[in-house]
Amino acid sequence: MNERTAPDGRRVVVKVGSKSLVGDGSGPRFEALAKQIAALRAERRAVLVVSSGAIALGRSALGFDKRPTEIAQLQACAAVGQSRLMRAWEEAFAPYGVPVAQLLLTHADLADRERYLNARAALDALWELGAVPVINENDTVAVEEIKFGDNDQLAAMVATLAGADLLVLLSDVEGLLDREGKRVPLVSDVSEALALVGASSSDLGTGGMASKLEAARRAAKRGVPVVIADARDGRALERVVSGEDVGTLIAPLGAKLASRKHWIAFTLRPRGTLLLDEGAAKAIRSGGRSLLPAGVIGVRGDFSPGDAVTLCDAAGAEIARGLARYGTRDVAKLAGANTRDIASILGFHGGDEIVHRDDLVVL
Repeated sequence: MNERTAPDGRRVVVKVGSKSLVGDGSGPRFEALAKQIAALRAERRAVLVVSSGAIALGRSALGFDKRPTEIAQLQACAAVGQSRLMRAWEEAFAPYGVPVAQLLLTHADLADRERYLNARAALDALWELGAVPVINENDTVAVEEIKFGDNDQLAAMVATLAGADLLVLLSDVEGLLDREGKRVPLVSDVSEALALVGASSSDLGTGGMASKLEAARRAAKRGVPVVIADARDGRALERVVSGEDVGTLIAPLGAKLASRKHWIAFTLRPRGTLLLDEGAAKAIRSGGRSLLPAGVIGVRGDFSPGDAVTLCDAAGAEIARGLARYGTRDVAKLAGANTRDIASILGFHGGDEIVHRDDLVVL
């Protein structure tokens, strides 16, 4: 691929958006995608699908002209549409004798470490048994606190969960475009790429190019290459995997994060923010040191021991994420204190660190 190396994915996560499946008729729909996925399976590749479309199918069945805005109506559309979505996938894979498996997730499922590992084991079992897992957000019960945001973000989390070595985000565009409207083959700096786009949404879905780039950043931190490709191309998956110069590749970023640290940084939602003095911020940025009470100059939010928190410098710039060993009130009492005074201040000693380096990820 000219200036880029093609990822030869053995475990492939494919995300396809609503418009590509049930939109204006220009997309390949279920049958063409199933054909491509069956071909990848014939090459002994494990494939997982993150599929949008439940709300779009449900809204059509319930007589809505456009996507509802009320949460209850969206959840009703999801409830009606989810069975239709799975039926469409089952019928599409039937000619190839491939069983499909439905997994509905909320953010809470992946934020709980035990449930996260159970979901991973279930995926491994499904692949061993020859099924294609089809994953969607459980929109019928999801509320803001447990939503992923959109299926691009879900796909990035699932790619990490599944131990994927390739994530393909299929949409109704050929990839990231530069300011002249030309396709960008390779992105090595997501922040620069984000400057080319603004957050957007479609009538049928919620994700735009900015969302896809943020999802790609999340996956790339785990060492997973991401390709944004055009779902209207009936050979998009085959072309991506075979190494053709198609779509936009977001290359893995820096050192690959360990699974647990990636989970801390990109799956858990921070419940609070710790503001650090210059010395603590420098120690964490440069050496990934543990955060001690003396380095804390401010506390925001409402968190308990074990919750994820954001670590920011005095100017408010995020530098790391980690798991707090103390709750909000105790951290506020300890801010600026010496570790030897913890027991006298709190009446107990839960550890010298506010955030231990084993539970900390520098961003």
